[in-house]
Amino acid sequence: MSQDPVLARILANNAQWAADVERAEPGFFAECAKGQAPKVLWIGCADSRVPESVLTVSKPGDIFVHRNVANQFSLEDDNALAVLTYAVHHVGVSHVVLVGHTQCGGAAACFAAANASPPAGPPSTPLERWLAPLVAIAKEKRCSAVDLVELNVRANVANIIASDVMKSAWAKGKDVQVHGWVYEIEKGRLKDLRITVGKEGI
Repeated sequence: MSQDPVLARILANNAQWAADVERAEPGFFAECAKGQAPKVLWIGCADSRVPESVLTVSKPGDIFVHRNVANQFSLEDDNALAVLTYAVHHVGVSHVVLVGHTQCGGAAACFAAANASPPAGPPSTPLERWLAPLVAIAKEKRCSAVDLVELNVRANVANIIASDVMKSAWAKGKDVQVHGWVYEIEKGRLKDLRITVGKEGI
């Protein structure tokens, strides 16, 4: 079977990129293979328009990453908690950055669900259950879809701070800060919401 042209292009681009990097920085990949020590954990949205390495001009090894629909951090999500635990207690990151973004399809869907008439029923699909906390924020705050993006970041930063993972890290004296940012797709710029929290508090 012939290879799909979309996948063929991705593989060809990768081969060219690997060759270019090795030519510019001989031994880069061999060094990468020895281990990682990124200082930043990026918790962001799975949206294809928000590739953290590209928009921050970062190299492999610079950023530890966890992405999901609408950049959620649930205290019941073992996947997110495992990433945070590994990043903070084993990799040694010093910054956890929760990053939302404008034009977020997840936030828009939650805004619509919160304002639906008649009201939507209880969540019945995996996506609806995943986004239920964000729908709840939209219902409670009665905010605009634009404001919901920032409120979502603030709520999930609060979840990270409330996690046993961060409490344990700070109790052990680890100097780890949690930050909330928004990526403005229409500008290509990251905005710091200035809600940084560390072991000494806000």
